[in-house]
Amino acid sequence: MKKLCSVLLAMLPLAAFAATYPVEVDKSLNGSEIGVTTETIDRDLAGLLLYNYGATPATCTGVFSNGPEPARTRRAQIQPGERIPMTVKFKRDIIRLRVKLTCEPQS
Repeated sequence: MKKLCSVLLAMLPLAAFAATYPVEVDKSLNGSEIGVTTETIDRDLAGLLLYNYGATPATCTGVFSNGPEPARTRRAQIQPGERIPMTVKFKRDIIRLRVKLTCEPQS
């Protein structure tokens, strides 16, 4: 029991290092049925998880901005029922992440 308690106490400081920062997503889905989930992976690494609920494929473009660094663009083509991650790594720690997501359904 003492070993278990000491292991739990040793792991407690690791929770303090979890990456937490606000993420703002500006979505322009243009009729496509895309679900968006934000992910804070690390202090300088973030991502979006996109899921296509619609019956047609969609093409999505995400522009990730983190303060003074140049914006980074990621593109993905998502088939119906498919889940796609969009990740981005910055050179500096992320303080506030702004993402402009634009999706267009394909016909």
